Amino acid sequence: MASDRKLTDDQIQQLHALQDREPDTRDIPEAPAENWQHDQRGAFWKPRKEAISLRVDMDVLDWLRQQGPGYQTTINRILRERMQAEHP
Repeated sequence: MASDRKLTDDQIQQLHALQDREPDTRDIPEAPAENWQHDQRGAFWKPRKEAISLRVDMDVLDWLRQQGPGYQTTINRILRERMQAEHP
């Protein structure tokens, strides 16, 4: 849960003092390689959505709606594929 509390000057100074230090991870065991055999990047991450108003040509909208339920999801998928093609 997000908090609206601000850091105190003392807390900010403490953070600045830690800025160039490396964390001590000696007490953390290395994860075995088999832990990563079935990993999936982003499997539990979902992007935030924002409702927008979008003007679309009627023939395009008709085509999308004919694809079945979820035409807004289809629009998002098409745009995401284009975005990823331009920015892999």
